[in-house]
Amino acid sequence: MRTFLDCYPCFLRQALDAARMVGADDDQQKTILDCVLEVLRQINLSSTPPEIGDQVHRIVRQEVGNSDPYQEAKEASTCQALALYPWLKELVRKADDPLDVAVQLSIAGNIIDLALDQRYELRDEVGRVLAQPFAVDDRRAFREALARTDRVLYLADNAGETVFDRVLIEVLDVPVLYAVKGGPILNDATREDALAAGVDQVAEIVSSGSDAPGTILDRCSEGFRQLYDEAEMVIAKGQANYETLSEAGPKVFFLLQVKCPVIARDVGVPVGSIVPKQG
Repeated sequence: MRTFLDCYPCFLRQALDAARMVGADDDQQKTILDCVLEVLRQINLSSTPPEIGDQVHRIVRQEVGNSDPYQEAKEASTCQALALYPWLKELVRKADDPLDVAVQLSIAGNIIDLALDQRYELRDEVGRVLAQPFAVDDRRAFREALARTDRVLYLADNAGETVFDRVLIEVLDVPVLYAVKGGPILNDATREDALAAGVDQVAEIVSSGSDAPGTILDRCSEGFRQLYDEAEMVIAKGQANYETLSEAGPKVFFLLQVKCPVIARDVGVPVGSIVPKQG
């Protein structure tokens, strides 16, 4: 998915939010915004938003001298989600269709997204998603692909959301490779975040080898690209994975909440939609 002019204000807000999160002073904030504006002046709109976001957040990290501005926020998100884990498991246990509910819960967890200026109560969010119809519904194709595959490659999105992913992985009847970022970017999950969520108890954690948002394949390690190429089924969580892999073909299944007007337009659904979508 390409970048749109509507993305520009979001890049600037993300940079400012990240800088303020770690206490950057006014001079540092202005320097960061000036640098981001220069990046935006030169970008090619054929680039995906995560490719631009990668440049933006590198500017922030370099200027504030902090390799992981979101670390404390990620830890808090994981703790908050883990507090709900027994309840989430009980929802799945009582469900007539455990896989269906686990997919919904995984999508509910996608609300944990610090790249967006949003407020939510996580338990209420679960209730909303369980009651909301899907705007795009490729669950049948999802089940069929799952029945045919010997292993799933699962592309993580955000820390905290990892707990909701764990709930889904626990009902998948095949081995799972859980791919995390090779280094900190936004509140995206790294190996440490996945371990904190207990994902290692239900899946093999692998690194994409990239510290850019989404899954920019030419930025990933050779080993990860081989895993991706060999995968018969890929579950891709969240908006950034959609932005980078929206044209990757039918083996990819996107599970996300549509929180951005640009992505809503690309998917063809309203903002606020919940989507299990085949590529």
